[in-house]
Amino acid sequence: MTTPVRVRVWDLPTRLFHIALIVCMVGAFVTVKAGSLWMDWHVRFGLAMGVLIVFRLIWGVVGPRYARFSTFISGPGRIRDYLRNPANHSAGHNPLGAWSVILLLAVLGFQAFSGLFTTDDILTSGPLAYLDSAWTAALTNLHKANEWVMLGVVGVHVLAVLFYQLILRKNLIGPMLHGDATLAATRPVEAAADHIGVRLLAALLIIALALCAWWLSGLGAGEAEYM
Repeated sequence: MTTPVRVRVWDLPTRLFHIALIVCMVGAFVTVKAGSLWMDWHVRFGLAMGVLIVFRLIWGVVGPRYARFSTFISGPGRIRDYLRNPANHSAGHNPLGAWSVILLLAVLGFQAFSGLFTTDDILTSGPLAYLDSAWTAALTNLHKANEWVMLGVVGVHVLAVLFYQLILRKNLIGPMLHGDATLAATRPVEAAADHIGVRLLAALLIIALALCAWWLSGLGAGEAEYM
């Protein structure tokens, strides 16, 4: 017999990461389409997105149970078993959705990384665009091309979430907002750690990464003044 239980699945840092990443993606897309007067904000959103991606990669190693890559990344066998019987999956990312997360991190991470080297040859350049002209030209082209890949991957991700939410009646959006999932569990389900120590560790990590991004953002300006 299964008994519905409410379990903390997503810790606060993971939830805030998700929301902040959406804000940065939308902000970067809107500002790049708004014209040259908004390009400084496009760079800021891109740097913030880079900070968030690096944070998530680290958090996937040191974070709470369901945020760790080791918990939700799985091979073809588990994906096949999940597709045959989705009800067997309990908490966290399902085996299929896990690879969607990895793909998103890879595509968005490349967009943020390549943005460091891009330039429009007029007003705006990434902080590392001065390093090598050939490298800068190549990454500028890849940055523009990857925009369409990014939009496609994000679009598929959103459609998948809506499919689970509206068709399969599995609430994925709610737990990502408040952290808790109601599960029909046949055995005890371990909750994700979400205490003050976890949140403090995440805050210190974000501050350290933000300081690195601030230092990085000044490299291009400093080099331009030197030259």
